[in-house]
Amino acid sequence: MRLAETVTFGGGGLSRSAHLRADPTQMAEALADGRVLALWRGKVLMAAGAPGWLPPDHPVLQGEPEPVFLGEHLGAFVFATDISAWEPPADSAPLPTGIFDNSVQQHPLLPADWGFADLRQVMAGLTPVEAELVATARALLTWHRSHRFCANCGTASEMVMAGWQRSCAACGTQHFPRTDPVVIMLVTKGNQTLIGRSPGWPEGMYSCLAGFIEPGETVEAAVRREVFEESGVRLGPVEYLASQPWPFPASLMIGCRAQALDTAITLDPAELEDALWISREDLLSVFAGENPAIRPPRKGSIAQFLLSNWLADRLD
Repeated sequence: MRLAETVTFGGGGLSRSAHLRADPTQMAEALADGRVLALWRGKVLMAAGAPGWLPPDHPVLQGEPEPVFLGEHLGAFVFATDISAWEPPADSAPLPTGIFDNSVQQHPLLPADWGFADLRQVMAGLTPVEAELVATARALLTWHRSHRFCANCGTASEMVMAGWQRSCAACGTQHFPRTDPVVIMLVTKGNQTLIGRSPGWPEGMYSCLAGFIEPGETVEAAVRREVFEESGVRLGPVEYLASQPWPFPASLMIGCRAQALDTAITLDPAELEDALWISREDLLSVFAGENPAIRPPRKGSIAQFLLSNWLADRLD
């Protein structure tokens, strides 16, 4: 697919400067002259629609964990750190629950137009390199927060390699950031495509079917298995289209196109609340916001990317 790398988080040419990670002296010098992006409970610090970079000695960062190294951007070394221990003022509005969080948390030591925003809400407005930076930061910091102890012996591990590895001093095991592969499928049959909704999703929210790849499974086998398990639809040819790092928390969405052999739907209610075939014409009304039953796909998601390019006949 010629447009594959234009998907959000698809890559902005970030120079990751991996050769610097093993040298603590170089990393200390880079941090002293660099910029730091703060994340709070998975939300990214934004300033006027762009990531909010702070100098390493900014008061907001004092006493916070050691930053992880992201690379070089606009002539500067850039880092990210997790300040989730910070508590907003007691009179702040409670955090929304679910997958649509439009709230912004403001830190008293930052300008009034700066705040922590949910990445899903702002991702479509980021430049390609900004999107790559914040996706990398969120995935990496989430991994550190959830993998503080050695999976081999249970001892607390320590961050090394500028944040790209954890090391266990007790047993010597080295741990590396993980990425979970997920297939997401544009399933078509003639002029129709298959969409579904998971239990608990907001009313009217539908998407392409998706699922995790299991051990010992190819991408193609996962595509066929997931679609059949969730909807009962059998598939023929499968082809790769595009991929998207999806840092919620740390997936790689592998977008594929598959041709359905039949259209009969048999739902697995544990996986899907509903599934349906939708024509190009009806999907066009969804994208236009004119369909009363189905809301438009979230901008920036690979599902939106695949469906919009199918509508525009730009998959080849």
